Amino acid sequence: MIVVAGILQRDGKFLIGQRMARDRHGLKWEFPGGKVELGETPKQALRRELREELGVDAVIGPEVARYEHTAPGRPPLILLFHKVDSFEGEPEPKTFEQILWELPDSLPHYDFLDGDLDFIRRIARGRVRLLK
Repeated sequence: MIVVAGILQRDGKFLIGQRMARDRHGLKWEFPGGKVELGETPKQALRRELREELGVDAVIGPEVARYEHTAPGRPPLILLFHKVDSFEGEPEPKTFEQILWELPDSLPHYDFLDGDLDFIRRIARGRVRLLK
């Protein structure tokens, strides 16, 4: 399964969302995005997911990270992280408990999904260059 996540930035901060309490992995933090459906490219899937989750129309930029994540008893996931070059509309937490704009240095202090942790570490170590 391929999962794609969007990296939205504003004033040096990243947009993160907290999952709904009733959802699987409730109240964990993540970057917005979701599963790539049959017949979609990763960029198409991310554009659709950002419209559904945040109500924005996004221009999806380059892939900035990719890796496989495995969890016990579950099939492996291929995680793709794409920079969002621009977006129209103000992000709203349509499918999240809340969304926040957060500085890169503060991201490790949030309870992120296990699959996002490697990307968080890369950001914290300065291995991901996304700022315009």
